[in-house]
Amino acid sequence: MSEAIYNRIAVLRAERGTSRRELADALGVHYQTIGYLERGEYNPSLHLALRIARHFEVSVEVVFSTEPFPRIGAAERASA
Repeated sequence: MSEAIYNRIAVLRAERGTSRRELADALGVHYQTIGYLERGEYNPSLHLALRIARHFEVSVEVVFSTEPFPRIGAAERASA
């Protein structure tokens, strides 16, 4: 049984206005692979995870985690 790997690929793509196809082309993978990754249906190889992080110019921990990421705005609502 494999552990879930959570990611922020869709958030990073949205922030940068990048389509799945554009990201896939930049990484040299099929665009459906990006969809599988975003939905958590596929865990990337370490090599692909590092390439994704490099593409977005962030550390790999910003993109991937073994724990779910907090929902956007959750911290703001909690402190209100």
